[in-house]
Amino acid sequence: MKIPLTVRLLAFVLACASFSVALAQLSGAPANNLTGTTGAPAGGASFATPGLLTSPRPAPAPASAANRLPSEPVLVDRIVAIVNAEAITDRELRQKVDVVSRRLRSQGVTLPPPQELQRQLLERMVSEAAQQQAAREAGGRIDEVTIDRAVARIAQDAQLTVAQFRARIEADGVSFQTFRQEIAGELTVSRFREREIDSRIQVSESEVDVYLAEQKTAAIEFNIAQILVPIGEDAPADKVANARQQAQGIVRMGRTGTDFARIVSNLASTGEPVQGGITGMRTVDRLPALFVEAVSPLKPGEVADEVRSPAGFHILKMIERRGGGWSDVGSGPVKQTRVRHILIRVNELNNETQVIRRLTEIADRTRGGSVDFADMARQYSVDGSAGQGGDLGWVYQGDTVQEFERAMDALEIGQISEPVRSPFGFHLIQVLERRTDEASTDRVRSATRNLLRTRKSNERFQEWVTEVRDRAYVEYRLEDQ
Repeated sequence: MKIPLTVRLLAFVLACASFSVALAQLSGAPANNLTGTTGAPAGGASFATPGLLTSPRPAPAPASAANRLPSEPVLVDRIVAIVNAEAITDRELRQKVDVVSRRLRSQGVTLPPPQELQRQLLERMVSEAAQQQAAREAGGRIDEVTIDRAVARIAQDAQLTVAQFRARIEADGVSFQTFRQEIAGELTVSRFREREIDSRIQVSESEVDVYLAEQKTAAIEFNIAQILVPIGEDAPADKVANARQQAQGIVRMGRTGTDFARIVSNLASTGEPVQGGITGMRTVDRLPALFVEAVSPLKPGEVADEVRSPAGFHILKMIERRGGGWSDVGSGPVKQTRVRHILIRVNELNNETQVIRRLTEIADRTRGGSVDFADMARQYSVDGSAGQGGDLGWVYQGDTVQEFERAMDALEIGQISEPVRSPFGFHLIQVLERRTDEASTDRVRSATRNLLRTRKSNERFQEWVTEVRDRAYVEYRLEDQ
């Protein structure tokens, strides 16, 4: 009788199992309850016999001290604050502290206790983070090309190549990527301000009339920014000399373009016993006589020589002056520029990259002489001046927005700019002529209108900053560890 194949296979398996049990009993090893094999888990596919077909596995060697896992976790970084859904890390805060500390030491400023400096800078970082988040939520996004342009412009202002500028940034202990992120944050808030605040500010003719009427009848008022380098009257001569040298350094910074408000902010953030800041509008009888004497010859934006008082050395900057029949907006000869432009706006059909590319092509073709600027303005500009070939006529200083005016002033007669962003869109600008003229009634009213627009914009922006900070969810963890 022929035995089926399946029966023969089953018999072979049982024989192997019996043989494995016998060997296990002879060697003293416990047999597996199901298969009789040792060392292999139930359900394993191997029929190997321990001690015959495989070598026993050696016991693991004790871990060396170098390879042993640490008994406690190593802290790499930690969160020091949460602003809405974003975190500020200890590494970011320490980096900010290091940068500010080096800058202030280079200016001869005595640093406050480390914890106070840390607290002040963390609060500033919280406020900036809240502003940037709010600006992004409102639709503000900055692309890499825009950041590249901003970095290149900053490097050019410092008379450096981008590579040299990057090396300087990294020598200060700041990664270039971190610097680019900071620039992106500043641009995000700046673009939001241009779009949502500056472009919506309106100044009526009646507001101009009221301001000019007040100027004629009001007492003289000054708005002064000040920094005090404290030094007592009885201080030794060497300390007085050091304080005077520090004050003179601050004066130089103010006069060479360093933003005076930023200098004041940096000093205040260190906990320095700074007396001053922005005084606000005050009549001359509410200001120290030595202040009035120092700032009276100044125009808005100018910085006086250091002034000595019993409290120390004061550095004073004229922010604004009013009244007494004096007007800073219509005194003396003024510069006029005849300018034309091409304006293209970003919209659903043309993104920012496309607009910049189009204007760059127009500029290149115009410089090459293959097309006429006026013809290109009539064809492409969305401004009301398009019908006149983009000609804006004669404009005074302050008649245009800051971005436009800065680019216009940097051009030679006949020169065409690169694409320039303003709250209204992107411009190509060409200067046709320049002249100096006495201030007219129209000029005074125009400059007054710009002054009031700037004041309204600053007030509205500060209101927005306060609103954003008050709405933000902030959780501090600086003292947690």
